[in-house]
Amino acid sequence: MIELEDVSVSYGDRPVFGDVSLNLPQGSFHFLTGPSGAGKTTLLRLCYLARRPDRGRVSLFGEPAAALDRDGVSALRRRVGVVHQDCQFVDHLSVAENVLLPVMVSGGDVAAAEADMKDLLSWVGLDHAAERLPTELSGGERQRAALARAVILSPDVILADEPTGNVDWEMSLRIIGLLVELNKLGKTILCATHDLSLIRQVKSRTSARVLRLRSGALELAGSDL
Repeated sequence: MIELEDVSVSYGDRPVFGDVSLNLPQGSFHFLTGPSGAGKTTLLRLCYLARRPDRGRVSLFGEPAAALDRDGVSALRRRVGVVHQDCQFVDHLSVAENVLLPVMVSGGDVAAAEADMKDLLSWVGLDHAAERLPTELSGGERQRAALARAVILSPDVILADEPTGNVDWEMSLRIIGLLVELNKLGKTILCATHDLSLIRQVKSRTSARVLRLRSGALELAGSDL
């Protein structure tokens, strides 16, 4: 569904990674780990076309990114839900309004999404917080609201950038459990995390693969996790 072939990215004179290849088949679950600064967020940005590689090829759903115009990029992005590390909420809008934003921006069926909002917020355990402002939420509530926003368009792929980075262990398991549920529904998941204990916990429940990004290269992690 998402394929990177021999991609390289640099920021100015500083190379981030080079000749990296990645294939995310339908229904797969991948963790992306590696030290801080290794380029995990940059790799995720390539996967939803927020960044173009300096070299190499990126394809989404069989479409080469280099051949897409702005409308084509927008259409494919609607099939990819992103949970950003910093959540990126509009603070003067309620939780429900923030979750609804992707539908409004994409010109989707707002009435239908509003009708399903209660069930969606209940799924992430936020049915009590629909009218709260983002600033009134705890860290775990913000992350779950971000996940609800990422899936409101029923995307085929969910990319999560450190979704448990600022919450305790119990909440980390709850958030990652929601991603596991989505994967069991056939969604493709790529989750960037530095928490190896969390990866070990999830690998006992699902056939997740673990990718390690370090020293400018991407490798399949083995039993040394």
